[in-house]
This record gives sequence, structure tokens and C-alpha cells, in this order.
Amino acid sequence: MQLHDFTKPELDILLSLCNFTYDERQYFSLRSKGKSNVQIAMEMNVSESKVSVLARKVKSKIKRVL
Repeated sequence: MQLHDFTKPELDILLSLCNFTYDERQYFSLRSKGKSNVQIAMEMNVSESKVSVLARKVKSKIKRVL
């Protein structure tokens, strides 16, 4: 399941429970809108490898909550 498959209330619950950092929250928001990692890297003005690290951290935190 992808982040953009979650409903708005489900995304809000994840945001409140996962204790994301600012960058993780920004990644989560952009990814939940269906943006690719390349698009996210461009929008956040960071490298694709940084986005990959953020992706792993966000997935890890979501898995702990679910």
C-alpha cells in the first residue's frame, strides 16, 4: 500500500502518532500527494539519496505505529 492510498483521516492519524521530524513530515506530505522521489528531491532541494533516507525513516516509523 502506498501513502497516497490512505484516506485523509488515516494520514492525519499517522502524522500525529509517528513523531516525524520536519523533513520527514515534508516528505510524508509530498509522497501522500503521489509525488515521486525525484519530484520530492527537486521540491525539497535535496539529493535523491537524502530522499531515500527520509523514505526509509518514514516507513520505519509508520510500521511501528501500524
